[in-house]
Amino acid sequence: MTLSPYPVIRLLPKVHARAIRHGAPWVFDNELVTDRRTRGLAPGTIAVLEDGDRAPLGLVAVSPTSKIMARMLDRDATARVDQDWHRVRLARAHAMRERIYDTPHYRLIHAEADGLPGIVIDRFGDIAVIQPNAAWAEVVLDDLVAALVEVTGVSTVLKNASGRARVLEGLDEEHAVLVGQAPDGPVAVPMNGAIYMADLMGGQKTGLFFDQRPNHAFAARLAKGARVLDVFSHVGGFALATLAAGAEHALAVDGSEPALTLAAQGAVEMGMQDRFETRKGDAFDVLTALGEEGARFDLVICDPPAFAPNKKSLEAGLRAYERVAKLAAELVAPDGFLGLCSCSHAADLSKFRAACSRGIGRAGRAGPLIHTGYAGPDHPLHPQLAESGYLKALFYRL
Repeated sequence: MTLSPYPVIRLLPKVHARAIRHGAPWVFDNELVTDRRTRGLAPGTIAVLEDGDRAPLGLVAVSPTSKIMARMLDRDATARVDQDWHRVRLARAHAMRERIYDTPHYRLIHAEADGLPGIVIDRFGDIAVIQPNAAWAEVVLDDLVAALVEVTGVSTVLKNASGRARVLEGLDEEHAVLVGQAPDGPVAVPMNGAIYMADLMGGQKTGLFFDQRPNHAFAARLAKGARVLDVFSHVGGFALATLAAGAEHALAVDGSEPALTLAAQGAVEMGMQDRFETRKGDAFDVLTALGEEGARFDLVICDPPAFAPNKKSLEAGLRAYERVAKLAAELVAPDGFLGLCSCSHAADLSKFRAACSRGIGRAGRAGPLIHTGYAGPDHPLHPQLAESGYLKALFYRL
């Protein structure tokens, strides 16, 4: 028998391994024997995980200072995490996206759901942007990047080091060009008939949110001849998609001037700048002001940041979603449509829907929920990880 080159960590005797054997991808620090040797492992160390009886459960990536102390990499404890290992996972993810999409613009790797925990890779044609959000991803980055180029043929690979997850893992926030050359400006990304301008080096996350693609498409079906309000618009997500589908006019609201500038550039690329308008400001303030102005829209969509990123912030987050729903519902013209979105995994669908319903009722409005949307298939859901199914989009006719 060949000895594993990896160190061993072990579940506490009282911890049942059933959930892990059935696919749970995370092991928490209170489930493990945390002796001095285990605590002394370097962040990102790959180790063999054993149950309390010393039976191997698989290979894990270890973050000794994180609550999520081990992330499952491979159920085969004899596997070797090298370039070939990454190539197999990347090729499997790539094959699925190529089958689904007729465009080279999509999320290629969605962390645990694609077998690469803590790693996000978005593809923008010939450019790939990696977010290595777990310590082990930094350790294996060279093998990961080499396999990525081999599988996809991209000529440029960028590293985006922003985000709360990297801070929690004790990682730096330095962006880098890993392969090729950085683009000399925003990159044009066609999607749902619109053209989005993505800042891949300095923009939010990897530069564009692919997860809303199917919800943009549904909103576009409601948009012909409509006056549209897109709040928390980022680079014009819903606004540009509705313009492409024949909206009469779209107003994009966001607190970020750079994001709105990119949105306006997208409208110019589409030749629709005369039907597009932006308004910078706090979303709550702008929604209130529009109500005081007597503004009304046929379609209002609000896609805020995560108001409830964890259980601790859940109640405050639900109150914020309720307030958004109230202010937005007041702006919807009779028989118009309201779209409300949440990317907070702590606020599950039922809680989010209840908050939205309360807000709509407080606005003195009523109407059926006509559609519930989720992230696209390039953001697959890990069946044993609720956090991977974070996005909800509710559409009402008021």
